[in-house]
Amino acid sequence: MTKTTTITAVWPGRPYPRGAFWDGEGVNFAIFSAHAEKVELCLFDAKGKNEVQRVELKERSDLVWHCYLPEARPGLLYGFRVYGPYRPEEGHRFNPNKLLIEPYAKDIVGTPLWSDAHFGYRIGAKEVDLSFSRRDNANVMPKCRVIDQAFAWGNDHPPDIQWCDMVIYELHVKGFTMQHPDILPKLRGTYAGLAMDPVIEHLQRLGVTTVELMPVHAFLDDRHLVERDMRNYWGYNSIGFLAPDSRYSASGQISEFKTMVKTLHKAGIEVILDVVYNHTAEGSQLGPTLSFRGIDNTSYYRLVDDNPRFYMDYTGCGNTLDMQESCVLQLMMDSLRYWVLEMHVDGFRFDLASTLARELHEVNQLGTFFNTIRQDPVLSTIKLIAEPWDLGEGGYQVGNFPLGWSEWNDKYRDSIRAYWKGDGGLLGEMAQRLTGSSDLYERSGRSHASINFISAHDGFTLHDLVTYDTKHNETNEEDSPNGNDNNNSWNCGVEGETEDPEINALRARQKRNFLATLMFSQGVPMLLAGDEMGRTQQGNNNAYCQDNAISWLSWELKQQDRDLLAFTQRIISLRNEHPLFRRHYFFKGLPIRGGEVKDIIWLNPDGSEMSEVDWNQEFSRCLGVHFVGDSLFETDGRGQRLIDDNLLLLINAHHEDIAFTLPEFDEHFYWDVLLDTFDAIGKPESSRYKAGQGYPVHGRSLVLLKQDKTQ
Repeated sequence: MTKTTTITAVWPGRPYPRGAFWDGEGVNFAIFSAHAEKVELCLFDAKGKNEVQRVELKERSDLVWHCYLPEARPGLLYGFRVYGPYRPEEGHRFNPNKLLIEPYAKDIVGTPLWSDAHFGYRIGAKEVDLSFSRRDNANVMPKCRVIDQAFAWGNDHPPDIQWCDMVIYELHVKGFTMQHPDILPKLRGTYAGLAMDPVIEHLQRLGVTTVELMPVHAFLDDRHLVERDMRNYWGYNSIGFLAPDSRYSASGQISEFKTMVKTLHKAGIEVILDVVYNHTAEGSQLGPTLSFRGIDNTSYYRLVDDNPRFYMDYTGCGNTLDMQESCVLQLMMDSLRYWVLEMHVDGFRFDLASTLARELHEVNQLGTFFNTIRQDPVLSTIKLIAEPWDLGEGGYQVGNFPLGWSEWNDKYRDSIRAYWKGDGGLLGEMAQRLTGSSDLYERSGRSHASINFISAHDGFTLHDLVTYDTKHNETNEEDSPNGNDNNNSWNCGVEGETEDPEINALRARQKRNFLATLMFSQGVPMLLAGDEMGRTQQGNNNAYCQDNAISWLSWELKQQDRDLLAFTQRIISLRNEHPLFRRHYFFKGLPIRGGEVKDIIWLNPDGSEMSEVDWNQEFSRCLGVHFVGDSLFETDGRGQRLIDDNLLLLINAHHEDIAFTLPEFDEHFYWDVLLDTFDAIGKPESSRYKAGQGYPVHGRSLVLLKQDKTQ
């Protein structure tokens, strides 16, 4: 049959699998709705403009409506209309005049053309959302498309990078290649573009092991943004949890995403998805009816107990998916397994993950969602990263997630930013973050739970962190405050870009300090794409709506950008060379094997060990860390013991130079300088110093040295 041929046979079908499933002979359709009175499957022509047929789903099993169309084939466009009570005051918002996106759709074609027809109530009515809209929205709605899941994966397998060896690189699929001169124009900003050799080579030369893609689940641009000729660029506005967003596809085929993953895997690079399971694009009670709201509002969303007309909002986006409901939990698990088993991704970063743990109102770290993942044979084996907070009461849960989870550690971000800005009294806090945040994670035994980062998509880029004291979000054209005001940033003396060579040199050094600290800290480092090349957003710290050059990476590098890129490559290489920076276990600060030397020694500038009084000096901004190579007691994947050099890290956030006395544990050895951030690419003029000699640590600089016993 063709895509527009009338369906003549309708069989009962089965309630599982959910969604539209092509089995090689026909297509089974199954959709959950506990409170619907009638469900219709609407079929469309090849262009999705005209509805050509409606098929009523007369079979209902365990609250799932289903049918089987033996004549249907992949490529068929469809949507649903769901009938039931429209009583918002009771939580029900059924409106069969609205074509709905099916929650399990694996391909969603097109974007909505915004109009009042998308809303279940009459815009402008006195009764507001208690009114009822009879306008049909089918001609301006995206359509679901039946797919054939077959793909030639060959011998593809996950790179399976250990947590301690990971270097995460957070990037936006579109923004990363949109201005790349070596990517064909038709492939820029797409999954295919990410799979091109210039991209792979950049990631490999940099030393990235894992790319974390900002949301690629099908999402929508908010109406208020579209009407201002803007877009929801970041994509934290999901409407389909199994469909890759089609605007990033050059071919319009699901296979393009799979090819991207396969290509990255072949290069030894993992793929992690940033996923948004806490809310949907339908917003508050004043939002549109696009999918879940019209299928079964009371089953999918958290509603206010004593007034179910309104939504519980722990996300700041108008609604919260109800993880207490089995249909929602099943959708989340089915979605996650689909992306692992069918799309071969290696893990997930969960946006506002605390929301997923809210069993009632409080956050419960042992909630059903986390327990379900923990016992799942597929999901319990992949990379799981939490953004450990939401906007509700008690939502800040850094350090409290269960075993098997890592977390974005904003305490690391804030502490390192404040230290290099020059704030006093931070030596103890700095030491905690540098050594893996044991105060947060040691009690749970999660030695690599800390995802360390200086910058991320939300906030200043690294370049802007040292260039602006305050945010500059005027281009967002929003009257209400947007973007964080507490950035711990420092402009080094002038707000914005400048031609002053001394200020630019200081800014470049500060960037090197941040990056070196990140790579030499215990935990898992995460880079924001472009930070290694001096990317700027012109001071915008909330560029969520900027789908333009403000957000896109520029690949036209100045000399200072090329120097920074070379420096970043070098420090990642140093991290890989030294297992002391990639320990499996926390430092104890105790003598090794009952001897006199500890596994880590904290030093004053005079070379003596830090005392309790020293840690609490408000004026202190300089610190030495002696990492003892014999303290590892760890093995590689083949059981061979890991051995490393003794390393010395000198950190000076003071504005003046400090002569640091190099420790003299043995009069017969020297200290070789591996890195000094005072130099543009980290290579000092003199590289060898005798034990006991003073090393001139320049103001606002970091130095890494290696012990050498040769004469």
